[in-house]
Amino acid sequence: MSRGIFINIVRFVLLVLVQVLVFNRLNFFGYINPMVYIMFLYWYPIKENRALFIGLSFLLGISVDLFSDTMAIHTAATTTIAYLRPFIMRFVFGINYEFQSFKLSNTTKAQQFTFLALLILVHHTVFFSLEIFSIANLLLIVKKVLSIGAASLILCLLFSSLFSVNKE
Repeated sequence: MSRGIFINIVRFVLLVLVQVLVFNRLNFFGYINPMVYIMFLYWYPIKENRALFIGLSFLLGISVDLFSDTMAIHTAATTTIAYLRPFIMRFVFGINYEFQSFKLSNTTKAQQFTFLALLILVHHTVFFSLEIFSIANLLLIVKKVLSIGAASLILCLLFSSLFSVNKE
């Protein structure tokens, strides 16, 4: 088994466990539960098989759903951002991401932040739209997307800085 596959398996398992055992139990201000398992979709290698990536995203979402009892809402949200990831990357990184030598670690911090923020924004919009499922509660959806998205973004940035390899 190659080192990259092993690292992705470990990330997958650890992020699901951390999400289910720690972050699903937190309730900041009574309703904010950060979703850090999105980091798997952020860290997944760019030039890997896209069908495999979408399948792994489905497994990631269904794993969190099984432990959280959320009726496949996480699955729908993770599968959606897995499908939209190339479009988001093209928007953030431009044509550069299509080259074989492209690596996320070689991009600017602003691009990495924007990419992660857009992944979280799309994920949370799909997730809370399906969870609430009512246009009448549009303000509640926006409130949850922005507040929980901000908490998720802050924690994901902390995880990213903790577990990234310094180039220096």
